Amino acid sequence: MMVSIIRISLVVISWLTAIFLPKKSFIKFLPVTFFSACILLVQNVLGTSYKWWKVKGGAKASANNALTFIFGPFFVGNIWIFHLTYRKFWLYTLINFLMDITLAYPLNFLFDKYGLYKLKKFKPIHLFLTAFSYSFLNYGFQRLMDKEKGVVPTPSSIPLQQNKRTRS
Repeated sequence: MMVSIIRISLVVISWLTAIFLPKKSFIKFLPVTFFSACILLVQNVLGTSYKWWKVKGGAKASANNALTFIFGPFFVGNIWIFHLTYRKFWLYTLINFLMDITLAYPLNFLFDKYGLYKLKKFKPIHLFLTAFSYSFLNYGFQRLMDKEKGVVPTPSSIPLQQNKRTRS
């Protein structure tokens, strides 16, 4: 019962925050969010196959957990992070570092304690490293999407600035 309450709360709270996202940002960052959700779905299949973690309740509970995390806090959180930090790479990196370290250690401990899952062959450091590396993949994907749409300026399209200092 507690696991179901946690799952529902994670999804509802995440999606309630989406109300505050500008529609333009939501639509702009939807493709990268679906891209990363697909990567996480593949990771979940691999994690189940290679016994990286264990979920009480078998395949159905494992699928419920995956869908809860991927299409709940991760999905909405990804859009929020891009909305707040895109084109500020160091801020994007810092926010992702903080979020991923929080997931890997304190949140992972709580999810284990409340019975959502238990890491086996996958350790918190692996959880952090994969999540953090996905953030770079996501950023690159979004840059590619923008480049395809002609949004990202290329070095040749940026005008050279005049030297404002005068020499005596």
